[in-house]
Amino acid sequence: MILEIADIRIHPGQQAAFEEAIQRGLATVASRAKGFQGAKVNHGIESPERYILQIFWDTLEDHTVGFRQGPLFAEWRAIVGPFFNGAPNVEHYTLVGKSE
Repeated sequence: MILEIADIRIHPGQQAAFEEAIQRGLATVASRAKGFQGAKVNHGIESPERYILQIFWDTLEDHTVGFRQGPLFAEWRAIVGPFFNGAPNVEHYTLVGKSE
């Protein structure tokens, strides 16, 4: 499993609308992508225009090729992209260990 983390900054005062849009985008677009396993969205406390999006993928290629290079990406960006205040910083991770 691959963890994608996107550090997103949005325009000031758009929190409520962005939160609705990102939940809608995850439910209606990202969830249809091959390899999509689920997602979490966290909202910054000290930085209220900052969000951390975590998406779990089966493989790196499911995100970087299947999703990013396919038609779903345009749908996703049409929903969430207008809120972005700059391009999100996106990185991928693999699980090293787990604690319960």
